Amino acid sequence: MLEEDADQTYENVLTEIQSFELPIEATLRSVYDDQPNAHKKFMEKLDACIRNHDKEIEKMCNFHHQGFVDAITELLKVRADAEKLKVQVTDTNRRFQDAGKEVIVQTEDIIRCRIQQRNITTVVEKLQLCLPVLEMYSKLKEQMSAKRYYSALKTMEQLENVYFPRVSQYRFCQLMIENLPKLREDIKEISMSDLKDFLESIRKHSDKIGETAMKQAQQQKTFHITLQKQNNVKFGKNMYVNDRIPEERDEIELKHGFEEEDENEEEVLTVQDLVDFSPVYRCLHIYSVLGDEETFENYYRKQRKKQARLVLQPQSNMHETVDGYRRYFTQIVGFFVVEDHILHVTQGLVTRAYTDELWNMALSKIIAVLRAHSSYCTDPDLVLELKNLIVIFADTLQGYGFPVNRLFDLLFEIRDQYNETLLKKWAGVFRDIFEEDNYSPIPIVSEEEYKVVISKFPFQDPDLEKQPFPKKFPMSQSVPHIYIQVKEFIYASLKFSESLHRSSTEIDDMLRKSTNLLLTRTLSSCLLNLIRKPHIGLTELVQIIINTTHLEQACKYLEDFITNITNISQETVHTTRLYGLSTFKDARHAAEGEIYTKLNQKIDEFVQLADYDWTMSEPDGRASGYLMDLINFLRSIFQVFTHLPGKVAQTACMSACQHLSTSLMQMLLDSELKQISMGAVQQFNLDVIQCELFASSEPVPGFQGDTLQLAFIDLRQLLDLFMVWDWSTYLADYGQPASKYLRVNPNTALTLLEKMKDTSKKNNIFAQFRKNDRDKQKLIETVVKQLRSLVNGMSQHT
Repeated sequence: MLEEDADQTYENVLTEIQSFELPIEATLRSVYDDQPNAHKKFMEKLDACIRNHDKEIEKMCNFHHQGFVDAITELLKVRADAEKLKVQVTDTNRRFQDAGKEVIVQTEDIIRCRIQQRNITTVVEKLQLCLPVLEMYSKLKEQMSAKRYYSALKTMEQLENVYFPRVSQYRFCQLMIENLPKLREDIKEISMSDLKDFLESIRKHSDKIGETAMKQAQQQKTFHITLQKQNNVKFGKNMYVNDRIPEERDEIELKHGFEEEDENEEEVLTVQDLVDFSPVYRCLHIYSVLGDEETFENYYRKQRKKQARLVLQPQSNMHETVDGYRRYFTQIVGFFVVEDHILHVTQGLVTRAYTDELWNMALSKIIAVLRAHSSYCTDPDLVLELKNLIVIFADTLQGYGFPVNRLFDLLFEIRDQYNETLLKKWAGVFRDIFEEDNYSPIPIVSEEEYKVVISKFPFQDPDLEKQPFPKKFPMSQSVPHIYIQVKEFIYASLKFSESLHRSSTEIDDMLRKSTNLLLTRTLSSCLLNLIRKPHIGLTELVQIIINTTHLEQACKYLEDFITNITNISQETVHTTRLYGLSTFKDARHAAEGEIYTKLNQKIDEFVQLADYDWTMSEPDGRASGYLMDLINFLRSIFQVFTHLPGKVAQTACMSACQHLSTSLMQMLLDSELKQISMGAVQQFNLDVIQCELFASSEPVPGFQGDTLQLAFIDLRQLLDLFMVWDWSTYLADYGQPASKYLRVNPNTALTLLEKMKDTSKKNNIFAQFRKNDRDKQKLIETVVKQLRSLVNGMSQHT
């Protein structure tokens, strides 16, 4: 069994070896590993297998031998034919080789052309891929040369996002990619340079921009005013008593306007027509594309703020001419017109909050500058032109949406200053009128002259109208001139009130207040200064009082004049009244006081001419010459006083008589006068009698009884006492209400008596032995002692 199994195993091994399916190494290893003699047995089995196969091969060859022999025979038969065929094939091959040489050459040419064609096709394809890139890059260069930087940046974006990725493998593409950042920086620098040029350009042309904007605002305002005036005429409203005011205003505006051209034919320019904003747009777009918009915005705003500070800085002599103010305003308007345009045509470059902040800063500076420089203006015309410029300035910027209420508030401050300059100007006008006046009633010789005066001054006097020519107005030439100038002042004050967007009530109040200032301060001051001037005599003062009376009566016409201008009734509760009545009353009282003063001074001048011989023994028998001259002078002056109100003339006459009495009394009691003789007393008595006669002659009508004579009562009683030598009565009745010498003061009597006592002693040195003289001397000494006792008693009692 073991042998059979081994044989079977070897059979399987041989089968496996013949099959070539399993690895032979493993099969052989199994043979040698099973038994010690397995190798020998396997070799035997292998030899037996080989012998079997040889037998089978021999059988197969024997079976096919005849066919092989037949095949060899057939091969031998075709050998000759094969050789022939070989010769023919060789010949044919030779012929084909000879014939194919040219074909081979042509074929090689074709192959080479096909290769070239393929290469060309490849090159064309690659060039077609590169050409758009090159075209776009060339377009980029052209845009850079043409300064179309925003388009160039867009082209760069297309190159980077679309074209460069297609040809990124080529070296020229890498060079282009490396050059783009430099081009972007160049564009930023160039656009920033253009922006700087633009900023410099608008800084230089801001005044032209502002001038155009203000002119357009002025034209629009003039159009509205004209339309309003037409509507007022249509509905029967009278805004002005005299159309001269708007005409004068228009003349000023045309005279000092920005350009004197035909407005209907002139093309309306806008800020775009005057300024090329393309550098700003380009720069903004460029920085937006480059993603650096914030840097551009910050730079633009910073530079514009610097320019704003420069624009707001005025010239030191700006207040000297209106052109200085106009240049200042036009530059500011030009600046903010540009900013407003930038605000509306760009998104985010400037904001409303930024412009409002910039305007508020500028407005504070403008107000401070105007407040400072306008304070130097002393010419009302210049202040008025400044006001018109501020109004146009405010209206222009208000049209662009900027708040301007603070400017109109400033105008009210400037209005007060304007009124002050007007008051100063009219003070000079009034002074000139007073200097040129002759202080005489206005003579008229014809109806034409009468109408001329009436047209200038509202004078009504039926009695004067009935008088034949020639005749005289009671006032002097200065009265109608002053009245006209007061109306001119109201016109001038009204000019400033226009265009201030105020109601008629407010304008009426402003006119009345300014007119009151003119009357109570300027005219009153001029009148007081005139009255106090040394060269103004009594005749002139009388005429001044008459003038003030008529000016006072004309105040109601001035109120009507203002009412006609403003259409505000005087019966309105808040209507301000004119203070002309009190003004002219004060001036009249001052003139009256000055009359009293000058009249007394004139009396003093005459009294100083007195040359009494205080030691004369006998009087001259007639009054002193100086006193008669004085009385004649007083008569002529009081004749002039007939034109004055009765109380004024009476007061002046009483004052003059009292002053004359006091001066004569002081002359008697002068401390430098040591001696007075009885003859001098008698001469003095003659002079006093003339004074009393003058007083009793009623130089000024209206005195009751002997009222005027009472001015000399003190002198009269004193002289009577010395003339009749009635000392016993005086001493006995002293202090009694019914005393004959009630007005004689003991001290006065004592002073005069001592002067006479000294004179008596000197004159009677050699006549002292005469009994009458001795008795008189003793009487004087006795009276002197009694008077001294009386005076001492009065002193102790006091």
